[in-house]
Amino acid sequence: IRTQAFDESKMQDPSLIIYTPVKSFSDFTIVTNGDQTDTIYQKLNNEKGMCFSKSLALRDPEPDAPNYTPRISALIRVWDRRFSFSMNIIKTINGDIKNIARNNFSYENPPQGMARFIHTYMGNGNPLPSFEGEPEAISLEEQNIDDFTDTIWNSLNDENKVSLFTRYINIKDGTFESRIVNKNK
Repeated sequence: IRTQAFDESKMQDPSLIIYTPVKSFSDFTIVTNGDQTDTIYQKLNNEKGMCFSKSLALRDPEPDAPNYTPRISALIRVWDRRFSFSMNIIKTINGDIKNIARNNFSYENPPQGMARFIHTYMGNGNPLPSFEGEPEAISLEEQNIDDFTDTIWNSLNDENKVSLFTRYINIKDGTFESRIVNKNK
């Protein structure tokens, strides 16, 4: 998967718009909202002792003042019928790029039928206020991937949503289903 600009005439910094949001290798799937996907992938593949949170310590929020969009990342691991995942958000504190918060969340053997979600902003403002707290729990019970994708997409603010990627991974055999929704399609 690779992103692209809907209207290239409005693009100011291609690195903020064009990137690979999902990469898979070995037992892992990386999902992010920016070009930090490549940082995580390169560090986990090429450097002994490098872990998810250490690879993200090399990155800062996006350089799109005044909002400094938070970098949101997830690493999912499926192996031997087991499942774990980690999530990370790198954001400014009160919109000040000199003050950065790096929040890491790890979930081992999470309960079946539950997912976690970090969104970028907590509402409107200038600058836009960054997400706060632990990733939100979302029930997956009695939902297939299409219902889940629709539920998430329809819960997003119409003025701010751009695209959505969802994936269901079968922990028994590692197979998966993915969906992509774009506002400007």
